[in-house]
Amino acid sequence: MMPKPIVVQVVIDKPLAQGFDYLWDAEKLGKLPEIGNIVEVSFARSKAVGLIIKVSDHSEFDLAKLKSVDRLAPLPVLDPALLRLTNFASQYYVHALGETILPVIPQMWKKADDWEKIPEKLELAEKKSKKKIEVIPEGLITLDQLNGEQKNALQELLAGGAKQNQFRAILLQGQTGSGKTAVFLNWLASILKDESAQVLLLVPEINLTPQLERRVKAYFPDKKMAVLHSGVSEKKRGIAWYEAMTGKAKIILGTRLAALTPMPNLRAIVVDEEHDPSYKQQDGTRYSARDLAIWRAHDQKIPILLSSATPSLETWLAANSSRYEYIRLDQRAQGASLPSVHLINTRDPQNQFSPGDAGAPQQRSLITKTLANAITKSLAENKQCLILINRRGYAPVLSCSACNWLSKCTQCSTYTVMHKAGALGKRSVLSCHHCGLVKPIPQFCPDCGNADLKTLGHGTQKLEDAIEEMWPQARVLRVDTDSSRKSRGAETLFQEIHDGNVDIVVGTQMIAKGHDYQNIGLVAVLDADSRLYSADFRAAERLFAQLVQVAGRAGRSGISGQGGGDIYIETQYPESPVFQYLLRHDVDGFLAFTAGEREEAKLPPYSYQALIHAEGKSLDKAIQFLHELKARMKSRGMITRELKVYDPVPKPVMRVAGSERAQLLIESGNRKALQEALEMIDQELRQDSTGRISKTSRIRWLVERDPIAI
Repeated sequence: MMPKPIVVQVVIDKPLAQGFDYLWDAEKLGKLPEIGNIVEVSFARSKAVGLIIKVSDHSEFDLAKLKSVDRLAPLPVLDPALLRLTNFASQYYVHALGETILPVIPQMWKKADDWEKIPEKLELAEKKSKKKIEVIPEGLITLDQLNGEQKNALQELLAGGAKQNQFRAILLQGQTGSGKTAVFLNWLASILKDESAQVLLLVPEINLTPQLERRVKAYFPDKKMAVLHSGVSEKKRGIAWYEAMTGKAKIILGTRLAALTPMPNLRAIVVDEEHDPSYKQQDGTRYSARDLAIWRAHDQKIPILLSSATPSLETWLAANSSRYEYIRLDQRAQGASLPSVHLINTRDPQNQFSPGDAGAPQQRSLITKTLANAITKSLAENKQCLILINRRGYAPVLSCSACNWLSKCTQCSTYTVMHKAGALGKRSVLSCHHCGLVKPIPQFCPDCGNADLKTLGHGTQKLEDAIEEMWPQARVLRVDTDSSRKSRGAETLFQEIHDGNVDIVVGTQMIAKGHDYQNIGLVAVLDADSRLYSADFRAAERLFAQLVQVAGRAGRSGISGQGGGDIYIETQYPESPVFQYLLRHDVDGFLAFTAGEREEAKLPPYSYQALIHAEGKSLDKAIQFLHELKARMKSRGMITRELKVYDPVPKPVMRVAGSERAQLLIESGNRKALQEALEMIDQELRQDSTGRISKTSRIRWLVERDPIAI
């Protein structure tokens, strides 16, 4: 009797809804297949790495026509919990399973030709890790050093320890500088007493990882830690991922991609700065790492802690309605008071420099007289100053004074930004921050030949020049993606600030988050209004969170008798609710106000949204593609009272890298109704598509669930 064939179904990293059947040769591959095995297969005319999602003894296709699996990766199977998570992510975000799960696997494990060399790499990494590395106890705050409020918070967290194998979602809301990190690290210490336990700690951005990495090592010097983010080399990431999936790494620290890491013994999750929009993936499967972490915790019946000074509206409402546990830290940890908030009305002439003022910068519009006086006073007190302007480069636009020519990008519907020499090369250039186009600055206007070209607006470089002119004795440091790329990385720049080698720091939002500076006396925010008024209904919420975060960098030393520092905000609209609630440090008041506005307008979280993206060589064709989709939805009875479909419109940045883009917004008060509609749309569009490109119109399309920017 002939033995039954072994047929495995494999998914690969392609926008294809189905898996593909292959024969399994147990003698050649050395073992029987399992769901979760990573394999190499022949696909079309090339080789591809895929994942086994099904094992059976039959196929709907002729067995004689099936290809065989070529190779099996030298890896354990992916744990069932991760497979459940990626299955959910695939369905919820309406993305094929293969293109959801395969990008999670590091490149090191997707190069089948190198699989034979991997054991040697792992052995070498193991030897290196056994070398004793001296850990400086930076930021280590033991149980005895916690203040009363922190101890109470920790006790509430530990009280849930008796609830074994039970999902808990906890919001830890605390003022900036209230010691949230010390609380959750001491909580994780209790969980890691179990020798087999693993914990996941998510942070929003790469720039926050090195400082937190040092703190975590100080708390857990004997625990192996895997650090996962896009800034880690492929080899290091591949080894860290392997150590997480085999249970060797007990602490997994990383950005959003770490939320989809295999961890067989996961016991707790912490999402730091849970409100941060960086947790939302903006290409590929557009998942929210925070939301998937919550789903994972629920599925695996473990606790998840969401930590923030300014929680997202969704999380804050869940805590206030008792769906999540709610723990608060309302005082700064070391006794320091909160910073004093000062609003500088830029419409008031008294705040501006007059032509005859001594020491006024040549560019008087860059900085107000009121703020300049405050900086001078702070420097006299030997305090550092932090100045935030959320625009890198020298100037956003170059213009001709004769014919009004503007430095538009030839590939995008935006302007190229002027960068001074040294930032992106040896010469000053115009650079597009959307498509990456870089070109030399013209000596004459391309339209009329005029040599008098002027800059409009200002960025970090121009502000740096003005500050060096006004305070020539001050040591000035610029911190943005340009300067961090030029030096040995952002961490080097931050260390300069911590070491006190800098008097004035000029930077983008990189300087605002999570850094525990000890000698900042003054924080200034310039051009806040550009982020206040926007087509995006979440703009005010994001600006408020950023202002609270940057304000929290001031006065953190905790030295007895010292105040909490000062934050100065330049604005034309001091009466805006964002600034008025900030004056009172009233996070809950602002969130309650925002919730009222959203409920009245039936906007998220009081409704659910999705975007259908379309892009092609012509905006008219992209709009037409979406109009036709809406018409098909209407003809099939999909547009109901429960499901609202808006007319297609160009995207806010309509043209990027030569492609013109449009979007269709779908909204519903019912999550299930929206999900069903999106699945039907996906099926409808796939009928006329190869991958995600329409065969008839050649329009590329994408479904995005829960967009964070409209």
